[in-house]
Formats: sequence, structure tokens, C-alpha cells
Amino acid sequence: MAGRRGVREGGRRGSAEFGGSPGSGGTVVSGTGPGGAAEADPEAVARQICLRMLTTAPRTRTQLATALRRRGVPEEAAAAVLARFTEVSLIDDAMFARAWVDSRHHGRGLAGRALGAELRQRGVADDDIQAALSELGPEQELATARELVARRLAATAGLPGPARIRRLTGVLARKGYPAGLAYRVVREALERAGGDGRVSFDDLEVLPEPDDDPEAAGA
Repeated sequence: MAGRRGVREGGRRGSAEFGGSPGSGGTVVSGTGPGGAAEADPEAVARQICLRMLTTAPRTRTQLATALRRRGVPEEAAAAVLARFTEVSLIDDAMFARAWVDSRHHGRGLAGRALGAELRQRGVADDDIQAALSELGPEQELATARELVARRLAATAGLPGPARIRRLTGVLARKGYPAGLAYRVVREALERAGGDGRVSFDDLEVLPEPDDDPEAAGA
């Protein structure tokens, strides 16, 4: 029983490490010894680390390179493995960016500005970011913003007009939507609901800027 429990606990620890921060490299590869990855074949170690990380979730080239560097894999070996993985499409930052935009927009309601910031944090090149965001048109962002406000509208029903507008526009601001679009969407929603949609931004505080990491802020 004690042996099985140890195996289960070890497996849970490994999974948690692999699902962690963008640069996390997971569990130490066996056989590297006290000297770290350099004592084993560096490219074999690099391949193991990358494959383990990619098995749990797609990763960008920068995320994998960061993990290899933190694990002490020599730069030349890391570059060779990353180049090979890119060649056979195990690493594809353009595809990663498209999937990220689709998932995070439809799943979290994030606007293009917030999505671009998240992708840059993960090392995706600007060209790949722009290509991915081009598939998220203005009409789609507008529709998503309207859905976000519609879901929160009832919860603000008891608030005074200015406070209600601040609350709803703040929801959109934290998702990365610009102030003009946020006000337009909130005003339309309140007018349809017979609320205080005529309150001007002149009566309100400035909208909060979107957080650098909307996920970390609980957006």
C-alpha cells in the first residue's frame, strides 16, 4: 500500500509541475546526475523535456527554450532540438497563436488587445500574433462584448446609473476592450433594458486600463 501511494503521489507531483508556468520544465529527467543535464546526452535530455511538456499542452518555442535553459541544457543542443521539432511541426508558433486566440476569446471573452499581450508574454512573434488576431474581426469582438455585458446586466440592476455603467464598462476594460466600444455596448444594453443609458462618460471616472495578464487578474 505504501509503495502504491508513493507512486500515485509522485505522479500527481509530476503533473502539477508540467501544468505550471509557461517556462516550467517539469520533473527532472532521470539519469542526469548531480551535474544536471550536461552529464547525459544533451540532445536526448532536451528531447525528453520538450516531449513531456508538449504532451501536456501546446507550447511556444520560447517557452520550451526557457525550460531547457533553466534545466541546464547546453545552448547548442537546445537549439538543435528546437530546430528539429519546428521542422516536423511539433513546435508551431503560428498555429499556437491561432488556437490561443480562438480558445481565449470564446472561452474567456478576451479582446484582441489582451490576447496580443498574452501571446507576446509567451514569446510569439508579432507577425504570428497579427495573423492570428486578423481572424478575430471587429464584428466578432463586438458580439462577444455584448454577450459579456448581457450576462452581467441583471447583477447591476439595483445600482445608480453611473455606478452601473462603471461596473459594466469595467468588466469589458479588464478583458481588453477599448473605452469607446465598452461605452457603446453598455449604453445599448441599458437602453434596451430601459435603464440609465444616457449617462455620459463626463460624469464618470476614467475606465480602468486592461490588466497585463487578464487571467491572473481574474478577468
